[in-house]
Amino acid sequence: MSPNGIADRLTKSVTDLMGRAREDLSTLVGFPSVHLDSSKADASRASAEWVAAAFAELGFSAEVIVTSDGSPAVVGHRPGPEGSPTVALYSHHDVQPAGDDALWSSPPFELTERDGRWYGRGSADCKGNVVAHLTALRAAGDDLACNVRIIIEGSEEAGGEGLDDLVKTRPELFAADLILIGDAGNVAAGLPTLTTSLRGVVNVKLTVSALETAIHSGAAGGPTPDAMAALVAGLASLRNDRGDTTIDGVPNDQTWEGVVYSDEQFRKDVGALPGTEILGSGTPAEMAWARPAVTVIGVDAPSTADCAAAIIPQASAMLNLRIPPGMEPQPVYDALVAHLKSHIPWGVRVDVEPDAFGRPFRAHTDGPGYQALTDAMKTAYGVDGIFYAGQGGSIPLCTVLAEAHPDAEIALLGVEEPLCHIHAPDESVDPAEITRTALTEALLLTSFAR
Repeated sequence: MSPNGIADRLTKSVTDLMGRAREDLSTLVGFPSVHLDSSKADASRASAEWVAAAFAELGFSAEVIVTSDGSPAVVGHRPGPEGSPTVALYSHHDVQPAGDDALWSSPPFELTERDGRWYGRGSADCKGNVVAHLTALRAAGDDLACNVRIIIEGSEEAGGEGLDDLVKTRPELFAADLILIGDAGNVAAGLPTLTTSLRGVVNVKLTVSALETAIHSGAAGGPTPDAMAALVAGLASLRNDRGDTTIDGVPNDQTWEGVVYSDEQFRKDVGALPGTEILGSGTPAEMAWARPAVTVIGVDAPSTADCAAAIIPQASAMLNLRIPPGMEPQPVYDALVAHLKSHIPWGVRVDVEPDAFGRPFRAHTDGPGYQALTDAMKTAYGVDGIFYAGQGGSIPLCTVLAEAHPDAEIALLGVEEPLCHIHAPDESVDPAEITRTALTEALLLTSFAR
């Protein structure tokens, strides 16, 4: 059969399978598989067992492995023609907590269709990607040109420590020539995108101490060292007036050469309120993907409902610092600690406690796997070129896999796009994104051969 004939057959097959895909996603969304919620442990196990059974039906030697953090991961293998390369398909079946059900327009763990989109927790991140993998394999049928591995994680939303440990102790389960990380997506629905850059992370808890105990602000306010004011001054030093992250010794002028991300589109994607500014001296792509960015994600202080007229003796903040490729967590952490101790005023005590480190990742896009993948994606989308984008968040597994299998090509793609609102109420997926992702993978898996 000609390449055009194969593409036409796979297109029809994927399209015909979308009813099955919706049924699969409805079942998966129905499992509230939140790893860190012990009351959801049975749901997490049931989710993993369903995933393993679904891949076993497609000829995989699938098994559920309880990893070191207690999460159930699914791994498996299906052999292809002798001597053929191996493609690994990754995704995760755990999800973020739903939060307040009242903020959802429909039950979070019940797949609901509205205005052409499918709503539910995990519909995009990341059960929609699991379903895309299944749909691609069903469409490919017995025409696989390569060996295929599956890796479906059970604690990605909680940091993924369990699977990271499994990669280190049983690297043979993850050996592949090309690893497709199904936990990303397009810059906009219908625009074919591969994510080639991930920022790493340095999380720290900062504590400022100034007094042995709280003291009346009327009696002593003025000369008394104020822990909260000192903390605020230190936090303010981490950004300049334009919003650039300014940590002494940490460069903040990196550039981005991939897809253009306009101010207008970025403003729309993040839901910026009228009148607010887009921060930084660079473009949104440079600021979000290529440069360091510090965010204050938590503060320990009396609430406005419970506060008293007193000078606070101690105050704390949790800092989330994203670092781009080219930076390593430990030197950046050292620079952050030195900066804070230098910029927090009045001789107060400054304690910085490391919380979490994760290395950034940059894909190498010049190998045969990437060539086969981009060819498949261009055919699936009917375009002459694809976009390369970055991602501001971290997927630590990418660096773990790169260390365990340095010769493997790693590519990130998937069903997630800005309108999905992952991690938020009313998370949703555009089913057309599942169709296009599945078709891309089906074309790849039926053509990638030595």
